[in-house]
Formats: sequence, C-alpha cells, structure tokens
Amino acid sequence: MGDRSEEGRRGEAAAARHLIRRGWTILARRWRGAGGELDLVAARGDVVAICEVKARGDPAVLEEPVTAAQRERIGRAAAAFLASRPDLEGRTVRLDLIAVRTSRLRARVTHRAGAIEGRERPPSRQGRAQNTG
Repeated sequence: MGDRSEEGRRGEAAAARHLIRRGWTILARRWRGAGGELDLVAARGDVVAICEVKARGDPAVLEEPVTAAQRERIGRAAAAFLASRPDLEGRTVRLDLIAVRTSRLRARVTHRAGAIEGRERPPSRQGRAQNTG
C-alpha cells in the first residue's frame, strides 16, 4: 500500500503544480472534515475548484468514471469545507477531476473541469509536470 500512497502524493503534488502554473491559488491540500477528505481545493477569480486527483501509472485506470459513492463523499466533504470558509461565500463552486498519469520521471496531468458534476468541459492537457520525488 505504500507504493499506492506515494503515487497518490506525487500525483497530488503534480496536480497542484499544474494548477498554480495556470493561475490558481491552492486553498487546501488533503483537507479532512465531516464527510471525508478533499485532495485539492483551489481558487481563481470567482471560481473555487474542489479537485479529486486520480494518479495511476496505467492510463486505462484513469479513464474509469468517478462512482456515485465517490461523488456523494466529495459533495459532503465539499459542503463541510465551504461551511468552514465563509470568505468563499458567493463564489462559483466546481467539482473537478484531475487525472495524473505517473511514471518514474514525469507526470502527465489532465484537468477535467466540472467532470464530477457531469458538466465536463473538454480536458486541458497542457504540457507535462515534472515529478520532484
């Protein structure tokens, strides 16, 4: 399980770098609260993105859909996070999926805005993020 946990941490780090490079501010990483854990929460302008990060070496696994149970868990955790942050009231909240294909040297990041809500826009696959370990 240690390898999977390390892969998840590397994927979350690559996803955070990807968002920061595109002008997002990371508000929380691995936030835990009522309902579960959120991998990343980021803000840009008036949008708050609650991001679920899937990091795997096998690209086929990255195409698996987010299950109804996962969507419910993310929704509960997102509601708890937002309740703890009254400063975010009035912003547009989006539930995004960030798929990170990991390998020994690089991570390939695909950001799917609104994918968890079923309002997915075409994925952005801008470049590659270097893994730093």
